[in-house]
Parts: sequence; C-alpha cells; structure tokens
Amino acid sequence: MQVTRQADYALRAMLYLARLGPNQRAATSKIAESQEIPLSFLAKIISQLSIARLVNTSRGAKGGVTLSRAPEEISLLDVVEAIDGPITLSECSGDPSICAFGNTCPIHEIWCDAQAEIVHKLSQATFDILLAREKALSK
Repeated sequence: MQVTRQADYALRAMLYLARLGPNQRAATSKIAESQEIPLSFLAKIISQLSIARLVNTSRGAKGGVTLSRAPEEISLLDVVEAIDGPITLSECSGDPSICAFGNTCPIHEIWCDAQAEIVHKLSQATFDILLAREKALSK
C-alpha cells in the first residue's frame, strides 16, 4: 500500500493551513507555491477536501482556504480517506467472501489486523500533533 501523490499533497496543504492559525485564510496559489504542488492539481485537491468538509473556501479579494475545524479535530485518516477513499490492504479485508479460500485463509486475519493498526495510527495523528512535532524538530 502506498499513499497516492494526491493524498500526500493534500496532507501538505492541510499542514500549511494548520500553521496559519484559527480563521486565517490562504490563497490556493500561495499554498501551491510554498508546498511545491502544481496549482491545477491543488485546485482539484482543495475541491475534494471541501466536499469532505475539511476546508472552507471562499472567492474574492478576501477569499481563500481555511481549515473547517481546529487542527486537533482533523486526523491524517480524515484527509487520506477524503482523497483516496477507505484504506484497504487487500480486497478480502473489506469483504472476505471475495477470497476463493474464504474462512480457511490463514492470511486474512493478518491483513485485517494490519489494516486496523494503520487506520488507528492515522486516526490518532491529528494536525495539532504534527504542528508540535514540527516545532520540536526545528529546534
């Protein structure tokens, strides 16, 4: 499993917005420039994040993008699933009936456990934690 480039860009954009503080907006072009994300690609990402209600957008001279909730209320899982959909390590971890070996497959439980661990880890990693980690690493 590999997080897509689009999800990676979304995470970087969200971290940029989390750094701004409450109710501060950023122009999509500014986010794209500072995070080295192609502007047209970021526009699509921002649209998906807006549909998932992770960001708010507004047009005009005082427009821009802002987080829809506080950084501690948004997890990496929220962002990754908004872009890539639900995390699945194999088809059978979501639906064991797909597997030709069904209930006798010795690998099924491993896939399900690993998937659950990844989902848990990403759901616990919120943007306030990332900001704190970033601050500690820059000292």
